[in-house]
Amino acid sequence: MNTGYEVVNQTPELVDYDVSADPALREGLVREGAGWALDDLARVGRHAGSREAQEWGRLANEHAPVLHRYDAVGNRRDEVEYHPAYHALMAAACAYGLNAAPWFEERPGAHAARTAKAFAWGQAESGHMCPIGMSYAAVPTLRHAPDLAAAYERRLAVPDYDGAPGRLDDKPGLVLGMSMTERQGGSDVRANISNARPRPDGTYEVFGHKWFTSAPMCDAFLTLVQTRNGITCLLLPRVLPDGTRNAIRIEQLKDKLGNRSNASAEIEYHGATGWLIGDEGRGVRTIMEMVNFTRLNCTVLSSSFMRKGLVRAVHHARHRSAFGKRLVDQPIMRNVLADLTLESEAAVFALMRLGGATDRAGESETESHVRRLGLAVTKYWVCKRAQAVVGEALECLGGNGYIETSGMPRLYREAPLQSIWEGAGNVAALDVLRALRKQPEVLDSFLGEVELARGADRRLDAAVTALRKDLQDTDTLEFQARRLVERMALVFQGSLLVRHGTPAVADAFNSSRLGGSWGIAFGTLPPEVDTEAILTRVPAGLAD
Repeated sequence: MNTGYEVVNQTPELVDYDVSADPALREGLVREGAGWALDDLARVGRHAGSREAQEWGRLANEHAPVLHRYDAVGNRRDEVEYHPAYHALMAAACAYGLNAAPWFEERPGAHAARTAKAFAWGQAESGHMCPIGMSYAAVPTLRHAPDLAAAYERRLAVPDYDGAPGRLDDKPGLVLGMSMTERQGGSDVRANISNARPRPDGTYEVFGHKWFTSAPMCDAFLTLVQTRNGITCLLLPRVLPDGTRNAIRIEQLKDKLGNRSNASAEIEYHGATGWLIGDEGRGVRTIMEMVNFTRLNCTVLSSSFMRKGLVRAVHHARHRSAFGKRLVDQPIMRNVLADLTLESEAAVFALMRLGGATDRAGESETESHVRRLGLAVTKYWVCKRAQAVVGEALECLGGNGYIETSGMPRLYREAPLQSIWEGAGNVAALDVLRALRKQPEVLDSFLGEVELARGADRRLDAAVTALRKDLQDTDTLEFQARRLVERMALVFQGSLLVRHGTPAVADAFNSSRLGGSWGIAFGTLPPEVDTEAILTRVPAGLAD
């Protein structure tokens, strides 16, 4: 007797789909001068959505890295063992040029192309994108030491990945990390107490610790230490030129909320060897060039979290029925899904604009300024909004979304990290104020960008006028920093949507986010919103 039953009214698994089937992403790629990368983006997108890549992501997180401090006879080993799925993800990311490859691409739009591809590939798994992102971001800082840059920067860009330890000169491809924060200082890196003293051969001898060093199996690390002239940036290789291990001791791995595939370590220096990057005493300024690019990577990943959560919520709603109708046909659910779509689309528009500005920053002062301030406000806002979007998307799946096999809990645990990484919310907001005070011209360029939409939407115009007024209240700027940065991010997104977006999306975004026709929770859009036009921005048939 057959005691089984047919499973009905359940959502089919979302695998083997093209992650890059995202109109905002593709349009942004073309708009920012990288239309030549559309085919490559599709190749990355199809792989990111494949069963293979999604399984790599699951395995890399379920089998977390393991620290081996000693070998069988008691010698220091200080190695982290990763699951093979992690190495497969790393190899694919390098093959797709998500490492430092854009710095050596001769075609315009290389950074915009990398931004789009990283957004797509990040939806396969995000933990491994930390060392990939650091390798991408390291090039401008490494160039403060021309000899080291000449020897190693192009090796950060090769498509071949080798996760085994080895001498820098022997490895065709390299992965670079950074070590900044210490237990007593956190974001206040000027409070660092790790110290270094010069040796006669020009190297530095390093003693101290780091409280957070992510991806401790990188081939070398840009590191901040105290020297006789103040905070200084050094490059510490994991394996020294003579083939011996550098005196970098891994004390333990952090037991983190999420980001389980990526090891984050507490380390100590016991006379480790470092090479000078830039000038002594100017380490913060030197490494901040890298930090600004890793902040772009944080924004990429937060935006990808939004899109991944949104796609799963819409996919579920198009297949699941309740009370006699598909969820996607029920007005209250359409309001929620349309609201989530607005948030995701606005993030992608800002992200791609910043990717394009990165390409043009070296040739245009205005683009450099837009990138400087636009990235600071967008990193703050998008990394915070990702947490809310992913939480709401999970709820759209109901109880199924709360089950680990849905993938949503892992995404939910991942979402807060990017807001903390490279400066939590307060640090990001204060960075905006620092830019306004030290480089007032960046605000002129930023507002000039926003004002390109002047006259196209009265709600946007009113919001920009109010923002200008708030910026004049210098007595309360720091107390109101978060509110100020939020408004800067919203008018930046609103202006981009008005100028380049779908009218239904731009109208709904500005009506809700800037016009006051919005509640606290998602799904509180005003009734005149065109949800049909908005939801077409999330293509149907994703799993077909």
